[in-house]
Order: sequence, then C-alpha cells, then structure tokens
Amino acid sequence: MTTLIETPEHKALRDAVAALGRRYGRDYVARTVAEGRPPTELWAEAGKLGYLGVNLPEEHGGGGGGITELSIVLEELGAAGSPLLMLIVSPAICGTVIARFGTEDQKRAWLPGLADGSRLMAFGITEPDAGSNSHRITTTARKDGADWLLTGRKVFISGVDMADAVLVVGRTEDARTGRLKPCLFIVPTDAPGFQKRPIDMELKAAERQFELVLDDVRLPDEALVGDEDAGLLQLFAGLNPERIMTAAFAIGMGRYALAKAVEYARDRTVWKTPIGAHQAIAHPLAQAHIDLELSRLMMQKAAHLYDAGDDIGAGEAANMAKYAAGEACVKAVDQAVHTLGGNGLTREYGLASLITAARVSRIAPVSREMILNYVSHQTLGLPKSY
Repeated sequence: MTTLIETPEHKALRDAVAALGRRYGRDYVARTVAEGRPPTELWAEAGKLGYLGVNLPEEHGGGGGGITELSIVLEELGAAGSPLLMLIVSPAICGTVIARFGTEDQKRAWLPGLADGSRLMAFGITEPDAGSNSHRITTTARKDGADWLLTGRKVFISGVDMADAVLVVGRTEDARTGRLKPCLFIVPTDAPGFQKRPIDMELKAAERQFELVLDDVRLPDEALVGDEDAGLLQLFAGLNPERIMTAAFAIGMGRYALAKAVEYARDRTVWKTPIGAHQAIAHPLAQAHIDLELSRLMMQKAAHLYDAGDDIGAGEAANMAKYAAGEACVKAVDQAVHTLGGNGLTREYGLASLITAARVSRIAPVSREMILNYVSHQTLGLPKSY
C-alpha cells in the first residue's frame, strides 16, 4: 500500500540530507564544473554518512532501505542545488541489479564499495543505433572457452572516468533458437580492449558523458550477472529504479529553481509592491509547485510499488513519474527564469544553466514519447505502430 504521509524516519532522512546539500550548494557544483572534475567531496561525504547505499542490503554495508529512501536522498540534494547524477547509476541501477541477481561473490565484491562510495559503477545500455530500442542492441558476447569476449559500442555513458567498472548490457546467442538475448556483464574500466572517449557536450555538468568501444574485451565467466536466460527481467529490474531516480533528480531541480524564484518574488519590489503580490507572477509559480508535488506523489507510488516487489505495477508508475517530473521540472525552471527577468540569465543567480539541464529530464533515460507509447500500449491497450 502506498503511504501518502512520510514516516518520521523518512522526514528525518530528508532533513539530514537537505542539511548536507546546503553545506555544498549550487556554488560547489558550479565550481566543480568550471574545474572540469566530478563532485568527489560531496560524493565521499554522502557515502560516509550512509546516504549513497541507503537502498542496499545491510549485510553488504547498505542501509537496508529501498528506492523510496534513495529517491529522497537525490531529491533533497537536488533541491539544495547539489544533485549527484551518479546516484541514479551506481547504487540505484547497478547496486539494485547486483543485490537482486548477483552471485554472492559479486555482492561481496561490489556492494560494500557502492554503498560507502569508495567504488563506483557506470551503466552501459545506449548505443548509436539503439537509443530507446533495447532490442536493437548490437553489443555481443560470445564464449571463448571458459571466458566471454565482449564487442560493441556504447554512447552517452555517464561518469565512466569516475567508475571502477561498467555494468554493460550486451546480447548472447541462445543455443536453442539462435536468437540474441540480453545479458549483463560487469566490465572493469581497466580491462584490455576497453576504450572510453569523452563526448563534447554543450551541456556542462560535473559528470561527463562518454562513448565506449569494446574490442573483444575478455571477461571471466563470473563477470556475467545473474542468469543468462533471464537477462531481460534483470535489465528491467534496473530500469524501473532508473526512471524513479530520474524523477527525483527532476523534482529536486524544479524545487531548487522554484525556491529561487519565490525568494526573488518576495524581495523584488516594483512601485512599492513585491512582484510576488501580482497574480501574473504568483499564479504560475503556484502552478509550478502543484505540478512538482503531483509528480512527487507518482514518484513515491512508483518507489513503494518497486520496493514491495511489484515490478509490473512499478513499471507503469515509474514511467508516469518520470514523464510528469520531467514536464514539471522544465516548466518550473522556465517560470523561475522568467520571474527573475534579466537576472534569471546571470551567473549570479545560477538559473540559466538549468534551462538546458532541465531538458535532459524530458530526454533521458527514455524520451517522453516512448513513455507515452508505453502507457498507450501497456495501460490503455492500444495497438502499436511499430
């Protein structure tokens, strides 16, 4: 059952993470971007305090919670102006997949480090010719004795320069049918044949994007995560948390922008009246707040369903939450910039860069059009056009 009122524990977690985020804030993130480096200090402190691994099993160094708790962490850091993109990737996707489907050796090797932040794992699914269509992935793994040889390309892979390994989505041949089926492999970033190239992004962020080239990367059999015949199930077990956490990222960003706009509208006075007293300013900000709150409710529903083990129900809710949060974030940022007028485009107020960043929440990790496809097909039962 979805609880609409947060527990005292969840409220305490929110308050504690918000305090951490405020100690760093938007200025810290802007500084790391200008210096071209990842937010290592914030990542390390969040790990030391137990926030990075709040969703991972206690027996492997985590907090024993779920995506519900991890989404709170990311949302509050974002609302303070210092979100950690790799929270979506390392503990939410990779940590979840390994915790649910990994061998005991894989869990012991990776989960404690992912939980305390001392190790980091990236996630490689997107390919140049297979963006939203995971069925067209061409990265393939073939057996060579007891080993696997992995070959292919990946694009828009976040934080590879920070990562110890990448959880790569590839495909193997089904011996019975000859068809390719998805499988997941833990690929060390220092493996021979593994190459990374930074992508020159117009969007400036602390976490960089990379293209990967995998040229017959030799992997031991134990690099395969889970059951070779259950790769699709394992893949989607990681994609639902990805969508939920992306919603948290967008909601946090929207809340940050809205708070800046509200503060400005209270203080900025024209003709002896704060501009926030005028409905042309106040009403759009109120609507932005409503949209953010509504998207948070869907995100909480999705997180609760996922943590309760309802993968199918969580799939629908996670997609809806990601869609709603992306739309709410873009509108909140746009209205915040508009409220500040020219000041909204200055470096001093730190909102202009969010215009581009907010657009990402509509595009990644899945476009809003593909979410509409999902809802129209899976929820409404309408026929496919593809």
